[in-house]
Amino acid sequence: MRKVALFLVLVMFISTFATGCVQKAEAPAEQPEGEESEVIKIGVFEPLTGANAAGGALEKEGLELAKELYPEVLGKKVELVFVDNKSDKVEAANAATKLIDQDKVSIIIGSWGSGFSISAGEVIKKSDRKVAAIGTSCTNPLVTKGNDYYFRVAFIDPFQGNVMANYAYNEVGAKKVAFIIEKTNDYAVGLAKYFEDTFKELSGDEESVVSKAYYNTGDQDFTAQLTSIKESGAEVIFAPGNFTESALIMKQAKELGVDIPILGGDTWETPEVIEIAGEAAEGAVFSTFFDANAKLTDTTGEFLKAYNEKYSKEPAAVTALAFDAYLLALDAIKRADSTDPTAIRDALAETKEFPGAAGVVTLDENGDAVKSAVIKTVKDGKFTYLTTVEPMKK
Repeated sequence: MRKVALFLVLVMFISTFATGCVQKAEAPAEQPEGEESEVIKIGVFEPLTGANAAGGALEKEGLELAKELYPEVLGKKVELVFVDNKSDKVEAANAATKLIDQDKVSIIIGSWGSGFSISAGEVIKKSDRKVAAIGTSCTNPLVTKGNDYYFRVAFIDPFQGNVMANYAYNEVGAKKVAFIIEKTNDYAVGLAKYFEDTFKELSGDEESVVSKAYYNTGDQDFTAQLTSIKESGAEVIFAPGNFTESALIMKQAKELGVDIPILGGDTWETPEVIEIAGEAAEGAVFSTFFDANAKLTDTTGEFLKAYNEKYSKEPAAVTALAFDAYLLALDAIKRADSTDPTAIRDALAETKEFPGAAGVVTLDENGDAVKSAVIKTVKDGKFTYLTTVEPMKK
């Protein structure tokens, strides 16, 4: 009897163990992607650490504010999935891969920095899931060129370069120009080229560029470059580049007695420029996307009111662009009436006259926003509105 009882106990133990193993092997089915999901995921890749973290932080403000105002679409809650691209091109590509393959987002937003967007764009273009991206402040034409899945709410560098070359020639009255270019930055190299082409055309002088100096991202000493420019006879300096290096250039130019106007692009509208350059930033002029004094749409007023209530300060242009990118993503999802990435992409491509905080967005055949530019200067330690320039007519 004892043997029989022991045998029965052993059989029950084995049966229980086997049943437990079978139950553990039955993993729950994954939550269906798209229509059946209770949450709509919007992926975001931004430089939240590294050299460009200040720019990423400004765009993150705009995205989070927009989500607070509009937390749902198609009756579902929106989840913003942030991935840090660490101010690095390889990490930007990795971020896009994670958002598409692991996080299963329906659409992507980002990034501050054209180089990061170009790198991520290769992943986005080749992805089997066909997830579209909306660029925030990336302005290099290569972001969208040949990529049917990348769009943007910002104007592009050919327009921006044209705007600033016209300002240098017509407003400054310069006939000779010097460049100091961040050669490891796709944005800076491209913008300098568009400025140069327009300036030579305006002046009618192929010799109007009297000095070209270069530096690498992260450099801190620009003495040699600025000394060469000082001796060149230049009447204006165009210095597109990252905000940190640009601010150091302003400061060192003043210390060396380089007393000619310094012009730049949209990356300059970051508080760090004034903090680092101090008084040397006074009079610097740059192109950007938005200004609180140039109210463009009803959405502009809504954005300014909400931003002031939350942050009690004036927003940066890139913050307004990020706000618009989120709203445009929701608008595309609504028009698609679906969370299917392909349907959203197709709806996005049809965007016309979308009223964003930073102006009306119409996407052209390349996915680029056709919109106005704002010119600002630094006056009394503040970014100050000068004028608005309308897009070039084709």
